Amino acid sequence: MKHFAWQWPAILSLLMSATTLWAETRPQYGGTLRVSTRAALSTIDPADHTQADSLARRNVSFLIFDTLVATDDNGRLCPALATKWQGATGNQRWRFQLRHGVKFHDGTPLSAEIAAASLRTANPSWNVIADGDAVVVERDSPDPDLPAELGLAQNAIARRTSGSIPSGTGPFRVADWQPGKKLVLAASEDYWGGRAFLDAVEIQMGQSFRDQWTALELGRAELVEVAPEQVHRVSLEGRRLASSEPVELLALVFSQDVKTPEEKTLREALALSVDRASMRNVLLQGAGQPAAGLLPTWISGYAFVFPTAPDLPHARRDREQVRTIPAWTIGYDASDPTARLLAERVALNAKDAGLSLLPTSAAAADVRLVRIALPSSDPWVALASAAASAGLPALKNAGGGVENLYQAEQALLAIQRVIPLFHLPATCAASSTLRGWKNRADGSWNLAVAWLGGRQP
Repeated sequence: MKHFAWQWPAILSLLMSATTLWAETRPQYGGTLRVSTRAALSTIDPADHTQADSLARRNVSFLIFDTLVATDDNGRLCPALATKWQGATGNQRWRFQLRHGVKFHDGTPLSAEIAAASLRTANPSWNVIADGDAVVVERDSPDPDLPAELGLAQNAIARRTSGSIPSGTGPFRVADWQPGKKLVLAASEDYWGGRAFLDAVEIQMGQSFRDQWTALELGRAELVEVAPEQVHRVSLEGRRLASSEPVELLALVFSQDVKTPEEKTLREALALSVDRASMRNVLLQGAGQPAAGLLPTWISGYAFVFPTAPDLPHARRDREQVRTIPAWTIGYDASDPTARLLAERVALNAKDAGLSLLPTSAAAADVRLVRIALPSSDPWVALASAAASAGLPALKNAGGGVENLYQAEQALLAIQRVIPLFHLPATCAASSTLRGWKNRADGSWNLAVAWLGGRQP
């Protein structure tokens, strides 16, 4: 009996430790998550086309608004505001059945009329009508990827009234909005998908990568962005990182289409002169994947077939075919130090081929170094979006497979308006107090299931 009595303190200690561990790992309600982002959003209306698309803008939109169709962690389509959908007339006419019992943050019930009006605002060329408790979309030609298109943040359903912030149906409602500076969101108590664990999300905007990192280290933020070239260093420090699949295209985009055969030859020479491997190893510190196509392999399945190695002898032969060599300007984002270094390296590579490129931070340039966020894991939707961002012709998919996709991408590249350089992932760093969160493959945060716990030892 005496020996058994001595075991009780140990048993009680184990039970208390297990209870404490269970309490620390069980999702908890409450708290404000502080997020920092480099983007300085001037609008939170998902259909406002005056501001360029970005990962940060999409993530903010998905906190406030819902789409008719969503994607799961594996990139598969799943119901959201629409519980089911069906295509007809060769996928030219689609019908989306709305979910019942959903309300906007201002208390207005979701209706087919409001949803149809929202989609028409985002897509003026679409024929969208309300049909009872369903939304019907009719296109000019078959569109088998329409459900995936409706999962894009730009097609989120919003109720718009004159002179007010659009109202959404998402897990968080707008509590304070200071354009370009700060956005405070409060949990929607009657969200149709269940109340978020967090009470609020506070997003500081226009913060440099350095300022974000300082905020994380000083405990002023729980979730921040990490520049691609800093990922390796940060990982060596043992920080908690989460990266998506490559969801951003870094590319050179010419301001105009090719006008002469000579210009076409010079653009080919420029593409052949770029040493992507060196730029990745030195300037990006091993981040990302060298790219000569618009889509990364995880989306298309074939990106590796586009050659990325430089061919300087070929580039020089192309250059020698042209008698007069113009002096091009290559523009970059002045607020992005890495973009300046990349632009300068492209100019040096071009010089080795006998071309002349002058880096500039001015708004107008002959060719610009740009970042194009890929909005979807659906290859046709992602390719169409990348093409639109680069000023390329619109795509039409009548249901073609991977061979048709490959041919469509080859045709876009043949225009020589864009020279792909890298596919980059989105990486975030989080404090030890942020639980239940991960950076999904498409770069979305999914903060509706995140929660704040005690600091880990």
